[in-house]
Amino acid sequence: MQKKDFYTARELAEKLRVNIMTIYRYIKAGKLKAHKIGKEFRIDNREFENFLKKTRINK
Repeated sequence: MQKKDFYTARELAEKLRVNIMTIYRYIKAGKLKAHKIGKEFRIDNREFENFLKKTRINK
């Protein structure tokens, strides 16, 4: 399976099993950096991986 370069907010919400509003809140709070293209957000795969590292409890 090929890794994506970018995810939509909806794809990340499904991947993390959270509501899409949670993803929007992370973006608004600056916890997750995103690019706004048209009316939709795109999150770089590397940014998503960094976000996961920052939220890890057991380091």
